[in-house]
Amino acid sequence: MLVSCSDCFSDLLCGEDSGILSGALPERSSDIESPAYIEESVAGFIEEERNYVPGIDYIERFRSQSLDESAREKSVAWILKVQAYFGFQPLTAYLSVNYLDRFLYSRRLPQTNGWPLQLLSVACLSLAAKMEEPLVPSLLDLQVEGAKYIFEPRTIRRMELLVLGVLDWRLRSVTPFSFISFFAYKLDPTGTYTGCLTSRATEVILSNIREASFLEYWPSCIAAATILCAANEIPNFSLLNPAHAESWCDGLSKEKITSCYRLMQNFVVDNRRRKAPKVLPHLRVMTRARIGFGDSSSSSSSSSYKRRKLNNSLWVDDDKGSSD
Repeated sequence: MLVSCSDCFSDLLCGEDSGILSGALPERSSDIESPAYIEESVAGFIEEERNYVPGIDYIERFRSQSLDESAREKSVAWILKVQAYFGFQPLTAYLSVNYLDRFLYSRRLPQTNGWPLQLLSVACLSLAAKMEEPLVPSLLDLQVEGAKYIFEPRTIRRMELLVLGVLDWRLRSVTPFSFISFFAYKLDPTGTYTGCLTSRATEVILSNIREASFLEYWPSCIAAATILCAANEIPNFSLLNPAHAESWCDGLSKEKITSCYRLMQNFVVDNRRRKAPKVLPHLRVMTRARIGFGDSSSSSSSSSYKRRKLNNSLWVDDDKGSSD
C-alpha cells in the first residue's frame, strides 16, 4: 500500500532553515530562467554546501577504523537496491546516504549485531523518500531487498525523529544534483549533449556513493568531476581536462576537481568489472529496538521469537505479545 507523502510529512518542513534553499522565489518565471539568477543560485549552493556534509575529520574515522567502512558500504548498497526496486529518483538515494553520513558523524551507534545501522538506513531512506517522492511505500513495504531485520513502524518513526533532531531538521541538502545541469550547460551551451551528460553523470554519482573515499569532496566538486567523466565518453569532448571545470563557477578548486576526477575514473573502471550483487533470501527479524543512541549507549533485542507468515515471507517476531 502506498501513502502520499504530502499528508504525512508536511509538518516536518516547518522548522527547517536552509538559507537560499528556503528563500522566496522571483515573482516571474522568466526571472528564474535568466542566466543571472541561475548563476546567483549556483553560487549560493556553493556557499551553503558546507552545511550539508559531515565534518572534515569524518573520512579520517574510516581510515583509522573507528568507523566501519564495510558496514557503511553494505548499508548504502541496500539503499541503492531499494531505490531501484521502487523506482525512486536518484536524489532520494543520495539524500538517504547524506542523512546517514551526517548522523554517523554526530552520533555513535551501539555495536550490536548490525541492527542499529540498518534501522538508521531505513529511517534515512524513509525521510528522503518523504522529501522527494510523490508516493511513499509503507514502512513495512520499504524494508525489502535482503533486509536482515524488519522493524516495527513505530520503531522506525522514533528513529526518524532522532535523525531529524541530530540533523537539526535540515533535510533540503545541497547535493551534486544541485549542480550537474548547470555544469553540463557550461560545458555544452548548445544543449546538444546536455541530456547525455546529466544522465551519465547521474549514473556515476550513484555508482560511487558507497565509496567512503568520496566523502573527502564536497557536492560541487563531485558534480564537476562526474560531468568530466561523462564528457570523457563523448568524442567531441575528448580533449577536455579538469582545469576547464574551474571556470564554470566561483568557488571551484582545480586541484580538488582533478583529485576527485582521477579517483572517479578508477572507480568507473572497477564498477564496470563488478558483477551484479546477489539479493539475499527474505528471511527477516522483527525487532523492538530501544532508541536512544549516544556516544557510549547500547541496545539489544529480545532472544525469544514467535514465528508467523506475512506476505508469503517467513518473519520472526521477538515479542510474544501482539504487535502494532
